[in-house]
Amino acid sequence: MRVRFGAVLVSVIMALLAAPLMAQPLLVEGTSTVYQRVLTRPAASLYDAAGGTVTEKIPAFQPYYVFAQQDGGWKQVGPSATRAPTGWVRAEEVMDWKQNIVGAFTNGAGRERQLMFETEDNLRWLLNHEALRQVQERLLAEAAAGITQGDNGVVSVEPEEFVNIREDLYVMPILDFVEDLHPLNYEDILLMEVASVPLQAQQEQLQASQAQGEGAFDVGIVFVLDTTQSMETYIARTQKVLQNTVEKIAGTEIGKLVNFGAIGFRDNPEAVPALEYRTKMLADIKRREDQSEVIAAIAGTRVAVANSPGFNEDSLAGVEDAIDRIDWEQAEAGDPIDARYIILVTDAGPKDPRDPNARSQIGVQELQADAEGKNIVTMTLHLKTPTGGEGNHSYAESRYRTLSTFAGRQYYFPIEGGSEEAFEGVATRLVTAITDHVRVARGDETELSADEAGEDLVALGRAMRLAYLGETRNTQAPDVIRGWVSDKAVEAPQALAVEPRLLITKNELATLAELLDNLIRLGEQSQGGDDALNFFTEVRGVIADMATNPDRRINPDAATLGGALEYLEQLPYRSQLLQMNEERWAQSAMLRRSIIDGMRQKLTQYRKWLFDPQVWTALHDDATDGELVFAMPFDVLP
Repeated sequence: MRVRFGAVLVSVIMALLAAPLMAQPLLVEGTSTVYQRVLTRPAASLYDAAGGTVTEKIPAFQPYYVFAQQDGGWKQVGPSATRAPTGWVRAEEVMDWKQNIVGAFTNGAGRERQLMFETEDNLRWLLNHEALRQVQERLLAEAAAGITQGDNGVVSVEPEEFVNIREDLYVMPILDFVEDLHPLNYEDILLMEVASVPLQAQQEQLQASQAQGEGAFDVGIVFVLDTTQSMETYIARTQKVLQNTVEKIAGTEIGKLVNFGAIGFRDNPEAVPALEYRTKMLADIKRREDQSEVIAAIAGTRVAVANSPGFNEDSLAGVEDAIDRIDWEQAEAGDPIDARYIILVTDAGPKDPRDPNARSQIGVQELQADAEGKNIVTMTLHLKTPTGGEGNHSYAESRYRTLSTFAGRQYYFPIEGGSEEAFEGVATRLVTAITDHVRVARGDETELSADEAGEDLVALGRAMRLAYLGETRNTQAPDVIRGWVSDKAVEAPQALAVEPRLLITKNELATLAELLDNLIRLGEQSQGGDDALNFFTEVRGVIADMATNPDRRINPDAATLGGALEYLEQLPYRSQLLQMNEERWAQSAMLRRSIIDGMRQKLTQYRKWLFDPQVWTALHDDATDGELVFAMPFDVLP
């Protein structure tokens, strides 16, 4: 039997026209790409229809997209923007979530636990109190005693241990925020209304905690060593420091809990083949009874026989390998290293990502954020030898200070004049202070006094122990309905307490990466003034093409680059790129160069995250790959 092709085509078209169109969530008013979202209140229910029967109870603070609204206070909702709605909720059982942002507690070392207040006025009352510290101390004591509903409006308090949002995603949505000045130093602060509940049910967390138990707190120390020609005596000194440390703790319980590794780095061997390698794994982290393997690996390291191309070396490649290639997770044993330290030793600055001999286009800011997200601190021993000169020293110091930031403190140690004796002394103090972090956790007496170690190293030990306790005890974000808190510590505004983050989906990050990739390509082609004027015309064409992809939520009619990504436009975040318009882009070639270089560094980091499965979390059952989420720090936005 023959069937005409035209008849088949007509029947297919008729069937498609008859099929119901997939429902889409409602848009936020004034936008063309941002969907309305709500969060469920405690004891919310899902109904089969408006005014119908209950089909299930919903966990508190579950994010939903809004597909429709009906008179009588009903909203049709679903957990996915790309699938059909799953039911209806009462309007009074949900709250609007206008900005897709969440709060993440920073490591509390060096500041007080922060209080959450019932109202913005309650929080302002504490911020402006002339006896702020004394009042805060009293309120914290009351909170510890379970008194959180007094006259001062305290509804909850920050957990005592650190909760790493990257390793254990919790949803603490920011419902509202007010930008203001801190009364103590007049610097910018955000007063934020937040709600919080852990993603896992409390019972599940309790069971996991009981099953896991609390093992012994241990540390991992990885030396990242510059192995170029000028570093031979310093490598020998590093081996001496390590050997002295190992001999001191050999055969003790401390010795079983301090683990070592080492990576060497040079420069681009494609430019100078005699360099032999750019980076080299000298010894991976292992829980060894005998550390002689690491000592021998460092002692046997020979410096390069050839000069590198330029004075700066590819130290960032060495640090990046220490973050990504070292086995911090100890996958075979299933017992990750608890406290993680990289000690970078070099007499040169890092290669700029724009340097043709740099391996990666990732910058120090992005590398630092990635390390801290994995609970790794980079400590830099910068040998300021006369060869480098003041110009290089100043450049290197600024980059290494950024790289060596952790929990708001800097772990950068300059060695003036490149003194070998001073280097050995500082290296010994660092390694001893780190072994003391284990002694404190065990309740043993430390080798160094607090004054000898210094405030920053003591605080670092506390930060690592807080993270360890938060992990082993499955510490949760405070279980509150709603509360107001400041992003900066109320008593110490120099310290960030609650970091706003964008809860970005994989599709949204892919959109951002694709847009940056196109902007970099077009920007590189905009050399002269006329090209710069044509740049935005070409950008609009790229955005229009991207907008045809249903996975790319992008506004083709925006006047600024930030407006094209509307989900970023209303954030409490400012950047040159997001606010860039045609007039500003054409003004300055130097400004264009700076923005393009910054985009390239961030794009490199975005691509790493996109292909790292450990970064992504499903907010609901059956979430598609593009719907997985990541709590992305604001400071790595473009």
